[in-house]
Amino acid sequence: MHIAEGFLPPVHAVAWGAAAAPFVVHGARSLVREVREHPESTLLLGASGAFTFVLSALKLPSVTGSCSHPTGTGLGAILFRPPIMAVLGTITLLFQALLLAHGGLTTLGANVFSMAIVGPWAGYGVYRLARRLGAPLMAAVFCGAFVADLSTYCVTSVQLALAFPDPGSGFPGALGKFGSIFAVTQIPLAVSEGLLTVLVMRLLVQSSKGELTRLGVLLTGKRAATETAATATEPETKQTAGMTETTSTTGTTGTGTVAR
Repeated sequence: MHIAEGFLPPVHAVAWGAAAAPFVVHGARSLVREVREHPESTLLLGASGAFTFVLSALKLPSVTGSCSHPTGTGLGAILFRPPIMAVLGTITLLFQALLLAHGGLTTLGANVFSMAIVGPWAGYGVYRLARRLGAPLMAAVFCGAFVADLSTYCVTSVQLALAFPDPGSGFPGALGKFGSIFAVTQIPLAVSEGLLTVLVMRLLVQSSKGELTRLGVLLTGKRAATETAATATEPETKQTAGMTETTSTTGTTGTGTVAR
């Protein structure tokens, strides 16, 4: 998915950079607020960034000027929401461009827009929809990671098709060519990433249950607390009702005695 250095026309490179910039700025503010209010989340933030860095560095040749690879952005989007992943993804892509010659500085905006913005938002949206429909946590995590990966490849296909339309069929023809070539490698990679993300989430549930509950990923703690409170209140209500009934009966008896 990383578009190579200098591959996009300058106008396209600048336009994608301008489109990505507001999301990155907003994400930077969200990240600073998260660290300031919850410094204990720093370790999990670092793990999310590392997960994205490692997976997105595994590149497989797919088409001239780009490549296919997992993205790893679905996990961070589910844990910390998409705005923060815009920053973590940008840092990942910048380091890869400078240290691994993976992607590039001129194409950084385009790569950020596809992998660090659209991917996390699409994956998080599907994850939230699945949870709202009652899907189990791990099923929703798989769907979110799968869509985050696949939507990134779709946006990259659009970016390349806009930059290099087909001489005969124009943008639609180019989009079909880029999309079909990417799909050969990207769909199996998206499935693999979904399964790997589920495995990581299972480990986090075991090791960071409290933090996941605070982030809203695990709801069992809140539901258990609500049920416990309701259970504790119920006997008290019954006891109060019983006392009221006894008092009422006593009062009635007393009144009857006076009347006689």
